[in-house]
Amino acid sequence: MAWYAAHVVMGIQFKEGQQDKYPFWENIILIQADTVDEAFEKTERRARADEGDSQGTFTHEGRPARWVFGGIRRLVACVDYDERPTDGTEISYSEMEVATEADWLKVINGEAVTVWYG
Repeated sequence: MAWYAAHVVMGIQFKEGQQDKYPFWENIILIQADTVDEAFEKTERRARADEGDSQGTFTHEGRPARWVFGGIRRLVACVDYDERPTDGTEISYSEMEVATEADWLKVINGEAVTVWYG
């Protein structure tokens, strides 16, 4: 069995009023599976279990809302593919790009900058 980091997009859907913004999270879930196809199936089942409104009690910024499964953005095989992840195992990564060195320095300093996110 192999280990995968599954990047799952979960969004907020407001239950009342106009949907004037679309907050979302990219959750990274650790999945163990024999094949990539099995990993996708297990990831979707796991993520769909998080959908809903917590029996009507969930709110976002004071508004009644529900979690909606947006999809699996990507699936990354862990570096130690055949071993159980342990302390120090790289389980995922994100590839990004900026246009200039000045933009790169903004990223390092936590400043706002336009980033290509692969």
